[in-house]
Amino acid sequence: MDGLEAWIGRTETASARLDGWPLAGLCAALDDPAATGDGTALPPTAHWLYFAPTVPQSLLGQDGHPQRGGFLPPIELPRRMWAASEMTYHRPLRIGDTVEKRSRIADVSIKQGRSGTLAFVTVEHAYVRDGATALTEIQKLVYRDAPAPGEAPPPPQPAPADAAWSHPAKPDTRLLFRYSAVTFNAHRIHYDEPYARDVEGYPGLVVHGQLTATLLIRAFMKERPEFRVAGYSFRAVRPIFAGTSIWLEGAPDGDGFRLWARNAEGAVTVEARVTP
Repeated sequence: MDGLEAWIGRTETASARLDGWPLAGLCAALDDPAATGDGTALPPTAHWLYFAPTVPQSLLGQDGHPQRGGFLPPIELPRRMWAASEMTYHRPLRIGDTVEKRSRIADVSIKQGRSGTLAFVTVEHAYVRDGATALTEIQKLVYRDAPAPGEAPPPPQPAPADAAWSHPAKPDTRLLFRYSAVTFNAHRIHYDEPYARDVEGYPGLVVHGQLTATLLIRAFMKERPEFRVAGYSFRAVRPIFAGTSIWLEGAPDGDGFRLWARNAEGAVTVEARVTP
């Protein structure tokens, strides 16, 4: 993996009209009757419904992602994970807007962890409408080796005991499929169980980290509908597998809120923070 530092500073720009159908599809998948017509402001994380790579089928890799070596560096490690994002909302994006997405590779690094080689890629995104930045996001991707046979998972991180609310959820295979469809995400760990199990070494289909982050912020907005979200960040801590029960929880934290998803064993799977 020599020469990956050459990808630092690489940029990519795309422009698109924000149509209503992806948001309508997400709302249907989440049993949310929200409006999706022109002028509707996108709720937090809904920008992930847009600007998905539309590469030809022949240019997909084995894992379902676009073949490596285009905008993202050609890291030849089998597992790719969207590990974290930090978003700042400057002004609303609305259905019907024409938006330019400007992306830049901010950093690429290789480290040796207890489970083998790890590669980290940081990507900066800016969503620009009418010449003004509406949303910025710092996205962190992690690439790693598949686990060795019999390798123990990392120790669980206990969930906080001070939850101010707790919403149950159970993402099943139908929800994973619909979320993959509405985000045009062909990563096979979310819908192809033999691939997820036999190639990437997971025990089942993996729930998208960004889906859990979306469920967390939506549960928060039901609890605090008057709160204006100016910042939202999340970090994937532990995989969630299709059919697993989770609880979407949160508590006040200074002028913002801590959010987390926990599993039935009481371990944090995704942690997040909302700021005004």
